[in-house]
Order: sequence, then structure tokens, then C-alpha cells
Amino acid sequence: MTTDLIDRLASLSTLAGIPREELGWLVKYGRLEYHALGTVVGPKGKPIDYLYIILSGKLAIRVDRGAGPKLVEEWASGAVSGMLPYSRMKGAPGNTYVVEKLEALALNVKHFPQMITHCPTFTALTVHIMLDRARRFNTSDLQDEKMLSLGKLAAGLAHELNNPASATVRNAKLLLEGLASIDDAWQALVTARLSDEQFKQIMEMRSACLSKSGKMSLTPIQKADHQDKISHWLTRRQLDPVFAASLADTAVTTGDLNNLMVIIPQNKLDVVLKWIAASCSTKMLAVEMELAAGHIYKLVDAVKKFTYMDNLGEKEFIRIEPGIRDTLSVLISKTKSKMVSITLEIEKNLPQVYANGSDLNQVWYGLIDNALDAVPLSGNIRIEACSELNRVLVRIIDDGPGIPSDNVSRIFDPFFTTKPPGQGTGLGLDITRRLLRRYNGDISVNSQPGRTEFCVSLVVEK
Repeated sequence: MTTDLIDRLASLSTLAGIPREELGWLVKYGRLEYHALGTVVGPKGKPIDYLYIILSGKLAIRVDRGAGPKLVEEWASGAVSGMLPYSRMKGAPGNTYVVEKLEALALNVKHFPQMITHCPTFTALTVHIMLDRARRFNTSDLQDEKMLSLGKLAAGLAHELNNPASATVRNAKLLLEGLASIDDAWQALVTARLSDEQFKQIMEMRSACLSKSGKMSLTPIQKADHQDKISHWLTRRQLDPVFAASLADTAVTTGDLNNLMVIIPQNKLDVVLKWIAASCSTKMLAVEMELAAGHIYKLVDAVKKFTYMDNLGEKEFIRIEPGIRDTLSVLISKTKSKMVSITLEIEKNLPQVYANGSDLNQVWYGLIDNALDAVPLSGNIRIEACSELNRVLVRIIDDGPGIPSDNVSRIFDPFFTTKPPGQGTGLGLDITRRLLRRYNGDISVNSQPGRTEFCVSLVVEK
């Protein structure tokens, strides 16, 4: 039986080159296990106590990082899985289960110290397997975290873009109706047979009104008061109060209307007011559409810069400030909803860093998003950036309740989170640190009630 099992191990391509005496040691201290389809051999979060050499069948692991369970890796005949020597994994990141009836040689972790001594070739193989596995898991972690961030980003942008988009559609319809009103008002004005001097004064008033209307910014209460005053003025002079709503959208005052009465007979004032109101209202609609379209353009431009859509993902010299500002732009909806005050204090002529802009923006997004989660309504966030020696330091400081002292040392651990289920993966800060270390950077935290500071350190490339 022992010889047959050694022969089976030796026939596996993964174990080609492993000395037969090492395979014999594995057989001596390991045990054959058989598991039916669907068996969970490694429950999520539980310590993994065995190394598995799969003789036949297949294992798989699915990890839920907030968007539902996702297949991360499968191990078939010949694969070495489970706990591996020198691994720092404290618990399974997801359920490891049997997808094809399994036969495997299982070695308990208590034998690892002896295995390292008696099976150096096999141990070296497991180290390579562990590094490859870590690389695949890290890539999957980063991709999932980016997708979750993208989902939150899309939700926030959809909310932020909805208002200007709806305003543009609404005003476009009103503008088409307004153009017809202008035509009708102009024809009525022409048939009113006004003198050249009267017509000149009307045109000057209209021009002044159009010029001022584009700069108006009235609150709803101010606009209502403005409309009431105009309506009262019209009613007192037995003029049609229907013009009040249209004229309230313009810069026309009751003083302007008094001046108009000096040069225009009262029986022709309705015609003149109708044309001025239609002209100015149409101008206001066009101005509002321009502002809404400009807001949409700025948001789309910020997202484009935030994601570095025109960049192939290569490293380049990066200015810190534009990336932070673009990140704040894509988080504007969340910032508004919590009425958070954000202060930027960025040193002038800050040195550039050599990194991938999309990765850095992922860092800023994660840290600022966490700060927005932490602060109370009407809270405060301060972002500072300065240079010290050969490094650029970026500090993100919030006035939230702080991180409990017991958790400070664990917040960078994979899968550690204090957020409710479904609201956090526990990967954000771990991935942030990994991204920064790609560029010889690092991150630290200092927290107490009312003040939490994350400090990002990046090397300045000469």
C-alpha cells in the first residue's frame, strides 16, 4: 500500500523531481482522505490545519468580498493546496469545497517543522506554489476591490448627474416652447406701431435685462418675493398678472417697469412686457442649460482623469494635487449627502512622484471614502500634502469617533473590517498598502477620538 501510494505521488507532474525518500516521508506522516461532492474542507475564516496533495478529483475556493461569492481558484489532480509552510494565512478567505469526488493525501501542520528538515525539495516546491497562489489572490483581491469601488462610484455619479441631465431635458422642452412665444410676442410688438424712439428704449431695456439675467442667482424664497412684487405692480395698473411668473425669472425690477411706463402708453404695455418676458425667459433657459451641461462635462472629465482612461497603466511622473481633486469630484455626491466640509492644504510646487496615476487615485478614493464613512453629519475632513526630504507626504484627517485602540494594529490585515456585513470587504486598507508598496511608498495611521490621521508616504523620483 505504501509503495503504491509513493508511486502514485511520483507519477504526478507537480511532484516530478521530488526525491522518493521525501515522498515516503510524506506518505508516512500523511493520511489518505476521501470527500464527497460538495464537502467543505476549509470553512471561511477557520484555521486551515492540513496540506493537501490531490490524487484525484477537484477542490475550489469561492470568496465573497461584498459582491457575492466569486470563484478564485481550483485545484485538480496533482495540485498541492491547503496550508503551506511559511504561509501567514490565519484563516480561509472563503469556503474551500469539493467540486469533484476527492482523494487526497493530507498532512497536518504539526508535522511542518519536521517536513522542512526531512523534505527540503518538497518544501521548496511548496514555497513557489505559495508565492504563485498569493500573486493570484492579490490580483483577484485588487480587481474585486476596484469593482466594488467602481460600483459605489457609479451609484454616486448617477445621482450627481441626474439633476443636471433632468434640468437639461426639461429646459430644452421649455426652450422650444419659448421660441414660439417669442415669435408671437414679436409679431404683436411689430403691429403695436411704436415710434422709433420707443422701440429704441425697449431694445435697450431688453438688452440690459438679458445682460443681468445671466448673472442672477436667487434662492427660491427670493424668487417668490420678486414675483409677488411684480404681480402686485401689474395688478395695481390693471395689467395681466400672468407676466409675473415670466418676469420673475429675469432681472426686471419694479423700478424698471416704472421707467417703462414713462415712454410706453398703458394700452400697449402688455405687448411690450410679453415680448421682454419671453426674450429674457428664453435667455435664462439657455443659461441654465449651459450650466447643467458644463456640470456634466466637468464630472465626466473628472471621472476620465480619475480612471486614467487615456493611459495604458504605465508608471509616469504624477502630480498629487490633480488626482486628489479629481477624486473629490467623483465623491461629490457622498460629500453633499453628509454635508461634510473638506479642506485642502497642498504645498505649492509639490514634487512629482513616479507611479501609476490610476493606482494612486484608487488610494485617495479608498482613504477619502473611509473618512466620509467615519465622520458625522456636517463633519470635517482635512487633506494636507507636503514634501519632506525625498518624500511627499499626504495626510487625510477626519474628526470622526476614531479607531478603537484594539483595532488600530489590525486595520491593515486582510479581511478585517468593522463595517456591517455587506458594507465592507476588509480589503481596502490592505490593498491600499500593497498599491503604495509597488512604488516604494507606505501608509501609517494615528487615531484618537475626534481625530484620525492616515499618512501616505511616497518617494520623490529624481
